[in-house]
Amino acid sequence: MSIGTRAEASPKPPDDSAQVSSYGKKAVVASSLGYAMDGFDLLILGFALSAISAELHLGHTQAGSLATITLFGAVLGGVVFGMLADRFGRVKMLTYSVVFFAVFTGLTAVATGFTEIAVFRFLAGVGIGGEFGIGMTLAAESWPARKRARATAMVGLGWQAGVLLAALVSAPVLTHWGWRGLFLIGAVPAVVAIVFRSRLHEPDTFTQFKDAQQGRPQKVPLKLLVADSRTTRATIGVLVLTTVQNFGYYGIMIWLPTYLEDRFGYSLTKSSAWTAVTVVGMAIGVLLFGQLADRLGRRKAFWIFQCGAAVSVLAYSQLVSPWALMIGGAIMGAFANGMIGGYGVLMAELYPTAVRSTAQNILFNVGRAIGGLAPVVVALVASSLGLGTAIGMLAVIYVLDMAAMLLIPDRQAEQLD
Repeated sequence: MSIGTRAEASPKPPDDSAQVSSYGKKAVVASSLGYAMDGFDLLILGFALSAISAELHLGHTQAGSLATITLFGAVLGGVVFGMLADRFGRVKMLTYSVVFFAVFTGLTAVATGFTEIAVFRFLAGVGIGGEFGIGMTLAAESWPARKRARATAMVGLGWQAGVLLAALVSAPVLTHWGWRGLFLIGAVPAVVAIVFRSRLHEPDTFTQFKDAQQGRPQKVPLKLLVADSRTTRATIGVLVLTTVQNFGYYGIMIWLPTYLEDRFGYSLTKSSAWTAVTVVGMAIGVLLFGQLADRLGRRKAFWIFQCGAAVSVLAYSQLVSPWALMIGGAIMGAFANGMIGGYGVLMAELYPTAVRSTAQNILFNVGRAIGGLAPVVVALVASSLGLGTAIGMLAVIYVLDMAAMLLIPDRQAEQLD
């Protein structure tokens, strides 16, 4: 079924009495853990990069390419695991993607040269690519319609938890066991995934769909992303949203410590503390967005946060007081990254069961691949206009984000097809 064949729904007040089942809670925990490993992996790579470069004798270009190689793997993994999840099951493929990621993250610890570590990083990225979309789909299909945005918001919190965990363990592990020990820890999620797989069945939405499809020829899921003109417009709009989300996140978070150090003379420790406050603001924003999206509707919630992101990013680039920077960073983080869980619920309601995981994974990971160019773009602008101006100019992309919402039908609290 395409978007164009579905009736536009008016936002309705949420029924907060809707009960969340035990299965739904377990599904959100499993999905959150999968996404947490995504954030954990990418951050430990950043912490370990200098040590890896020194031991394996990597040049700056080779070292810097490892994150890009991981993101390219994530795009491939998003396509492959998304299509497999729509064919064979959400729980099954989420488990396989986490195990795939964990195995090759662990193997990174035995790399002896650039070629080996690049291959392992690419393959770990393939596993990473499956986690976001499948997890968001599993959460959305497992929770009551009126609380669906809150479910995907909690999955989005998984990223922040993974980032926080990486920040806490990286320094002591690097000190005592080196970068190889850090990547060995990344193999632990395989055990967690297997445990959760044994306790979760596929969501009813998926099993009912598969039962109804018995004996029928299945369409290629990718075609359903552009099934008609209205669906195509929505797909373009979502792709703009995911690109802006990732572009803003990487543009801000990669350069924020350098900005604080260069402009204000903050030490690495102080810059890290101020950055951590921004991350805490992001987590608060994720939870707040889920509440607003369920109560006000998806489009209104996105517009509030997109407007807030544009204003707060621009304002932050003008701040000079330490306390203002701390408070402003938390506010900027809340608005700029609070929408992360919203993409899960938005795409879950836009696309039918036959293509839901595929859409989530492809659109988010393509947006992540494009958004991953943000650090380079910010650096190019900063070279001529200064880093503060470059960060402030990121506000423009959120205006584009607001316009893209007009391409996407506004839905709330509908049963999933």
